[in-house]
Amino acid sequence: MNALENKTVAIIGAGSVGASTAYAVMIRGSAMNVRLYDIDAARVEAEVLDLAHGSQFTGAGEVSGSNDLREVEGADVVVITAGAKQHPGQTRLDLAATNVDILRSLMPQLLERAPQAIFLLVTNPCDVLTTAAQQISGLPAQRVFSTGTVLDTARLRWLLAQQAKVSRQSVHAQIIGEHGDTEFPLWSSASIGATPLAEWEVGGEQIFTSERLNSVADEVRNAAYHVIRGKGATNYAIGLSAARIIEAVLHDEHAVLPVSTVLRGFRGIDGVALSVPSVVSRRGAEPVLTTSLSESEADLLQQSAAGLRHVQKSLGL
Repeated sequence: MNALENKTVAIIGAGSVGASTAYAVMIRGSAMNVRLYDIDAARVEAEVLDLAHGSQFTGAGEVSGSNDLREVEGADVVVITAGAKQHPGQTRLDLAATNVDILRSLMPQLLERAPQAIFLLVTNPCDVLTTAAQQISGLPAQRVFSTGTVLDTARLRWLLAQQAKVSRQSVHAQIIGEHGDTEFPLWSSASIGATPLAEWEVGGEQIFTSERLNSVADEVRNAAYHVIRGKGATNYAIGLSAARIIEAVLHDEHAVLPVSTVLRGFRGIDGVALSVPSVVSRRGAEPVLTTSLSESEADLLQQSAAGLRHVQKSLGL
């Protein structure tokens, strides 16, 4: 029997990110059943029709959706993409108050309809919303997490691979911390194959100087802003990132991905959601407590936590 038979993903929000996530789930065959929910009945009906018309060319089975929350019932994974959109010049944290209010209304209704689900948040600011969702639901932290820096890590590996002239799959590097302006790469453990990043050579020259690494980190941090300026939103890459995380859950992969969960005792951090390498499986996401950090990286993680803690306090979280 197919391990994904009858596995259902419910996606909340049929905007560009929600629809792109549904499309990615379908073409990757991440789940057999895809359901979309949105308060805009005409929009969700149109998106479902468009997806369903091409479903015979994908690995998905049933595609459905409506403006009725019954779409969520019995889902194995609930993906939350609904919320106010990030505009040019606006940071992810600027969205916090509006989207936390939306979540306070939405989360109890979702939990009632899918009490056994894993909840994956995509809406920004995803770290703050992960903390809010975990508090509102009362679920164990492992069952409520966000895409975190999975996409940021993909951006980092893509940039490093281009400069190192190797495949993306050969680059082992991660972004952790806030999914936002205080995120940072784990340079201390980054490598290409088995070669430490700082020792990698192109044409006999070690190319990854501290200046170049700083430039790469800055480009990753600002990548979303660049895309938003050009087209108004980021949607394809985050949809693919969400689909990858969904697969890790439904396949019970125990894959290590830098998703964001509410940390409890990780490097002394409590009650704040941050991205750190985590084991993602059918149980949800569990931080890898033995993750190696340099002293400066540990300090940066504390700074990320302090910034988010300040925002959470202002929102009553």
